Amino acid sequence: MNLLEAIVLGIVEGITEYLPVSSTGHLILASSLMGLTERVDKDSLDAFNIVIQGGAILAVLGLYRARVWQMIQGLLGRDAVGLRLAVNVTAAFMPAAILGVLLAGTIKRYLFFPLPVLSALAAGGVLMIAIDRWQERRFQKTTNPHDPRTYTDLEGLPLRGALLIGLLQCLAMWPGTSRSMVTIVGGMLAGMKPRQAAEFSFILGLPTLGAACAYSLLKNLAGDAPNMFETLGTAPMLAGLIVATVSAAVAVSWLVSFLTRHGLSPFGWYRLVLCVVMGALIWQGAVTISPEEAIPATPLASPARTE
Repeated sequence: MNLLEAIVLGIVEGITEYLPVSSTGHLILASSLMGLTERVDKDSLDAFNIVIQGGAILAVLGLYRARVWQMIQGLLGRDAVGLRLAVNVTAAFMPAAILGVLLAGTIKRYLFFPLPVLSALAAGGVLMIAIDRWQERRFQKTTNPHDPRTYTDLEGLPLRGALLIGLLQCLAMWPGTSRSMVTIVGGMLAGMKPRQAAEFSFILGLPTLGAACAYSLLKNLAGDAPNMFETLGTAPMLAGLIVATVSAAVAVSWLVSFLTRHGLSPFGWYRLVLCVVMGALIWQGAVTISPEEAIPATPLASPARTE
């Protein structure tokens, strides 16, 4: 892998990690079109994606450092709102953490093929279009703050809402689904506006993606085989990390503003178009998806890179 290829993958990872469009699908496309799936073995690609996923995590840590500090203060007994947010994030994290370990092998064996991935892309697109319309009908006609149909905010999210988001996050173990998509949808079902649902999704991504990233990094460095730095070189790894951090920060900031104005529907239509494009490329043999060649789909489903 050369420096330019590392930069391209860093940009793709950074932009798509937190957008509800499936980073898996985009990384498969980018890797296949650059010929990396033929020239670089799967373990090396996985290792590289461990590092650049860390860049996306760093971006959210920087942008939401005030929220993270608030949760730390809450755990120390100094901020009641921070404690409530920390409890909600923990509750939402646990279902995927448990099921990801139990189902990783099964998911890789049965779902890393073209039809499951394309089906997930299409189903996610339809779901986002539908949830936008449902929420508009559900909430637009009420202005009474005591009406149970009014929106909730990040601080007011009830524990049952956090658990709902956590259970839906488990669906992201299906490659092509998108962790961001299902957690934003879960937040909207729990009564949050798209923008606030996205912010909870970003914060929830810190333990979800961070745990998988740390586990995979330690496993790679402690293994008997050559580690990622020896296989790919230090320069491409650092370039990918830096580019992923910057592009993820830009993407997250843009997404919050975009969701406020337009909701999820545009991303739903984009996923449907992406499904058609990927299907055509797979049919022509330009892109491959298989358990041996595909980039892992979610940090929830694989000890390596995910989503």
